[in-house]
Amino acid sequence: MASGLEDGSGLPMSMDDYESLMATSDVELLKRAWRNEKGAPEILQFQADLVQRSREQIQLMEDTIEEFTKGSFDPLILSIYQMDLDRAQYLLRSYLRIRLQKIEKSMVHISKTDLWSRLSREEQKFARRCSADTKNYVEESVLSKLPSGYQSNLKQSNASEEDDMVPEPNLDTFVFCKSQSSLGAIPLDGSGDEIVDLVADDLYVLHYKAVKRYVEREQIDLV
Repeated sequence: MASGLEDGSGLPMSMDDYESLMATSDVELLKRAWRNEKGAPEILQFQADLVQRSREQIQLMEDTIEEFTKGSFDPLILSIYQMDLDRAQYLLRSYLRIRLQKIEKSMVHISKTDLWSRLSREEQKFARRCSADTKNYVEESVLSKLPSGYQSNLKQSNASEEDDMVPEPNLDTFVFCKSQSSLGAIPLDGSGDEIVDLVADDLYVLHYKAVKRYVEREQIDLV
Protein backbone atom coordinates (compact mmCIF):
# COMPACT_ATOMS: atom_id res chain seq x y z
CA MET A 1 0.00 0.00 0.00
CA ALA A 2 1.49 3.30 -1.03
CA SER A 3 1.92 5.87 1.70
CA GLY A 4 2.84 8.90 -0.40
CA LEU A 5 6.27 9.06 1.31
CA GLU A 6 9.55 9.75 -0.39
CA ASP A 7 12.96 8.20 0.00
CA GLY A 8 16.26 10.04 -0.26
CA SER A 9 15.99 10.18 -4.06
CA GLY A 10 12.53 11.77 -4.02
CA LEU A 11 10.73 8.59 -5.09
CA PRO A 12 7.59 7.40 -3.30
CA MET A 13 8.18 5.11 -0.31
CA SER A 14 5.67 2.44 0.68
CA MET A 15 5.28 0.65 3.98
CA ASP A 16 7.07 -2.34 2.44
CA ASP A 17 9.89 -0.03 1.34
CA TYR A 18 10.27 1.20 4.90
CA GLU A 19 10.45 -2.35 6.28
CA SER A 20 13.04 -3.22 3.63
CA LEU A 21 15.02 -0.13 4.61
CA MET A 22 15.09 -1.22 8.25
CA ALA A 23 16.15 -4.75 7.35
CA THR A 24 19.03 -3.63 5.13
CA SER A 25 20.07 -0.50 7.03
CA ASP A 26 23.33 0.31 8.77
CA VAL A 27 21.72 -0.06 12.19
CA GLU A 28 23.03 -3.61 12.53
CA LEU A 29 26.51 -2.47 11.52
CA LEU A 30 26.25 0.33 14.07
CA LYS A 31 25.27 -2.20 16.73
CA ARG A 32 28.35 -4.23 15.85
CA ALA A 33 30.62 -1.18 16.08
CA TRP A 34 29.01 -0.25 19.39
CA ARG A 35 29.58 -3.71 20.85
CA ASN A 36 33.21 -3.76 19.72
CA GLU A 37 33.87 -0.30 21.12
CA LYS A 38 32.16 -1.17 24.38
CA GLY A 39 34.07 -4.42 24.80
CA ALA A 40 37.54 -3.25 23.73
CA PRO A 41 39.81 -1.80 26.44
CA GLU A 42 41.41 0.57 23.93
CA ILE A 43 39.77 2.99 21.54
CA LEU A 44 39.10 1.56 18.09
CA GLN A 45 39.09 3.20 14.67
CA PHE A 46 36.31 5.76 14.34
CA GLN A 47 33.70 4.51 11.88
CA ALA A 48 33.25 7.81 10.04
CA ASP A 49 31.33 6.56 7.01
CA LEU A 50 29.06 4.38 9.13
CA VAL A 51 28.28 7.23 11.54
CA GLN A 52 27.46 9.57 8.66
CA ARG A 53 25.20 7.01 6.99
CA SER A 54 23.51 6.26 10.32
CA ARG A 55 22.79 9.94 10.87
CA GLU A 56 21.28 10.20 7.41
CA GLN A 57 19.19 7.11 7.97
CA ILE A 58 17.96 8.38 11.35
CA GLN A 59 16.89 11.60 9.66
CA LEU A 60 15.06 9.58 6.99
CA MET A 61 13.36 7.50 9.67
CA GLU A 62 12.26 10.66 11.49
CA ASP A 63 10.83 12.11 8.28
CA THR A 64 9.11 8.82 7.48
CA ILE A 65 7.48 8.55 10.91
CA GLU A 66 6.35 12.17 10.66
CA GLU A 67 4.65 11.39 7.36
CA PHE A 68 3.12 8.23 8.81
CA THR A 69 1.70 10.30 11.66
CA LYS A 70 -0.16 12.51 9.20
CA GLY A 71 -1.83 9.51 7.60
CA SER A 72 -4.36 7.01 8.89
CA PHE A 73 -1.90 4.40 10.09
CA ASP A 74 -2.33 1.98 12.97
CA PRO A 75 -0.89 3.54 16.16
CA LEU A 76 0.65 0.17 17.02
CA ILE A 77 2.60 0.15 13.75
CA LEU A 78 3.74 3.72 14.37
CA SER A 79 4.94 2.76 17.84
CA ILE A 80 7.00 -0.09 16.38
CA TYR A 81 8.63 2.26 13.89
CA GLN A 82 9.28 4.74 16.68
CA MET A 83 10.99 1.98 18.66
CA ASP A 84 13.24 1.31 15.66
CA LEU A 85 14.13 4.99 15.55
CA ASP A 86 14.78 5.14 19.30
CA ARG A 87 17.04 2.11 19.04
CA ALA A 88 19.11 3.65 16.24
CA GLN A 89 19.44 6.94 18.12
CA TYR A 90 20.50 5.15 21.30
CA LEU A 91 23.15 3.10 19.52
CA LEU A 92 24.66 6.15 17.83
CA ARG A 93 24.70 8.27 20.97
CA SER A 94 26.06 5.46 23.11
CA TYR A 95 28.78 4.66 20.57
CA LEU A 96 29.98 8.27 20.55
CA ARG A 97 29.67 8.56 24.34
CA ILE A 98 31.78 5.44 24.97
CA ARG A 99 34.53 6.82 22.76
CA LEU A 100 34.54 10.15 24.63
CA GLN A 101 34.79 8.29 27.93
CA LYS A 102 37.82 6.37 26.66
CA ILE A 103 39.43 9.61 25.49
CA GLU A 104 38.90 11.22 28.90
CA LYS A 105 40.40 8.19 30.64
CA SER A 106 43.48 7.75 28.42
CA MET A 107 43.85 11.06 26.59
CA VAL A 108 47.59 11.45 27.28
CA HIS A 109 48.38 7.90 26.20
CA ILE A 110 46.21 8.26 23.10
CA SER A 111 47.89 11.54 22.13
CA LYS A 112 51.36 9.96 22.39
CA THR A 113 50.65 6.81 20.36
CA ASP A 114 49.22 5.79 17.01
CA LEU A 115 45.81 5.59 18.67
CA TRP A 116 45.57 9.31 17.92
CA SER A 117 44.93 8.55 14.25
CA ARG A 118 41.86 6.50 15.24
CA LEU A 119 40.03 9.59 16.48
CA SER A 120 37.74 11.71 14.39
CA ARG A 121 38.61 15.37 13.88
CA GLU A 122 36.01 16.39 16.47
CA GLU A 123 37.35 13.83 18.95
CA GLN A 124 40.88 15.16 18.49
CA LYS A 125 39.65 18.68 19.26
CA PHE A 126 37.88 17.35 22.35
CA ALA A 127 41.02 15.49 23.49
CA ARG A 128 43.22 18.59 23.13
CA ARG A 129 40.78 20.77 25.04
CA CYS A 130 40.20 18.18 27.75
CA SER A 131 43.94 17.54 28.15
CA ALA A 132 44.74 21.25 28.44
CA ASP A 133 41.94 21.86 30.98
CA THR A 134 42.96 18.85 33.09
CA LYS A 135 46.63 19.82 33.03
CA ASN A 136 45.90 23.39 34.10
CA TYR A 137 43.62 22.27 36.91
CA VAL A 138 46.06 19.68 38.28
CA GLU A 139 48.99 22.09 38.10
CA GLU A 140 47.11 24.87 39.90
CA SER A 141 45.43 22.75 42.56
CA VAL A 142 48.07 20.08 43.29
CA LEU A 143 51.40 20.13 41.48
CA SER A 144 52.26 23.74 42.29
CA LYS A 145 52.13 22.86 46.00
CA LEU A 146 54.55 19.93 45.74
CA PRO A 147 58.34 20.13 46.15
CA SER A 148 60.47 20.79 43.10
CA GLY A 149 61.09 17.59 41.19
CA TYR A 150 57.60 16.27 41.84
CA GLN A 151 55.60 18.74 39.80
CA SER A 152 55.19 16.73 36.63
CA ASN A 153 51.77 15.47 35.64
CA LEU A 154 53.36 12.64 33.65
CA LYS A 155 56.11 11.33 35.97
CA GLN A 156 56.21 10.53 39.66
CA SER A 157 59.46 12.48 39.92
CA ASN A 158 62.22 13.88 37.75
CA ALA A 159 64.16 10.68 38.44
CA SER A 160 61.63 8.64 36.47
CA GLU A 161 62.84 7.80 32.99
CA GLU A 162 59.37 7.12 31.59
CA ASP A 163 55.95 8.70 31.90
CA ASP A 164 54.92 6.34 34.71
CA MET A 165 51.81 8.30 35.68
CA VAL A 166 50.09 8.00 32.30
CA PRO A 167 47.25 5.44 32.44
CA GLU A 168 47.18 2.96 29.58
CA PRO A 169 44.48 0.53 28.45
CA ASN A 170 44.86 -2.94 29.90
CA LEU A 171 45.22 -5.12 26.82
CA ASP A 172 45.42 -8.25 29.01
CA THR A 173 41.80 -7.92 30.07
CA PHE A 174 39.48 -10.76 29.15
CA VAL A 175 36.81 -10.20 26.50
CA PHE A 176 33.92 -12.21 25.13
CA CYS A 177 34.35 -12.65 21.41
CA LYS A 178 32.93 -14.47 18.43
CA SER A 179 34.53 -15.19 15.08
CA GLN A 180 32.58 -14.49 11.89
CA SER A 181 34.35 -17.35 10.13
CA SER A 182 36.65 -20.20 11.05
CA LEU A 183 40.09 -18.65 11.52
CA GLY A 184 41.93 -21.80 12.53
CA ALA A 185 44.53 -21.84 15.26
CA ILE A 186 45.67 -18.49 16.66
CA PRO A 187 48.35 -17.97 19.36
CA LEU A 188 47.24 -16.80 22.79
CA ASP A 189 50.68 -15.52 23.80
CA GLY A 190 53.86 -14.19 22.25
CA SER A 191 55.63 -17.55 22.45
CA GLY A 192 52.96 -19.41 20.51
CA ASP A 193 52.93 -22.23 23.07
CA GLU A 194 49.21 -21.74 23.69
CA ILE A 195 46.81 -21.72 20.77
CA VAL A 196 43.07 -21.86 20.28
CA ASP A 197 41.14 -23.00 17.23
CA LEU A 198 38.52 -20.36 16.43
CA VAL A 199 35.35 -21.78 14.91
CA ALA A 200 32.71 -19.56 13.32
CA ASP A 201 29.93 -18.38 15.65
CA ASP A 202 31.40 -20.08 18.74
CA LEU A 203 31.74 -17.88 21.82
CA TYR A 204 35.17 -17.48 23.46
CA VAL A 205 36.61 -15.70 26.49
CA LEU A 206 40.16 -14.63 25.64
CA HIS A 207 42.71 -11.96 26.42
CA TYR A 208 42.03 -8.92 24.26
CA LYS A 209 45.70 -8.81 23.28
CA ALA A 210 45.34 -12.22 21.60
CA VAL A 211 42.44 -11.15 19.37
CA LYS A 212 43.30 -7.45 18.99
CA ARG A 213 44.46 -7.62 15.37
CA TYR A 214 41.44 -9.73 14.38
CA VAL A 215 39.08 -7.19 15.93
CA GLU A 216 40.83 -4.41 14.01
CA ARG A 217 40.46 -6.42 10.78
CA GLU A 218 36.76 -6.98 11.60
CA GLN A 219 37.25 -10.75 11.58
CA ILE A 220 36.24 -11.12 15.24
CA ASP A 221 33.39 -9.35 17.03
CA LEU A 222 33.32 -8.55 20.73
CA VAL A 223 30.06 -9.34 22.51
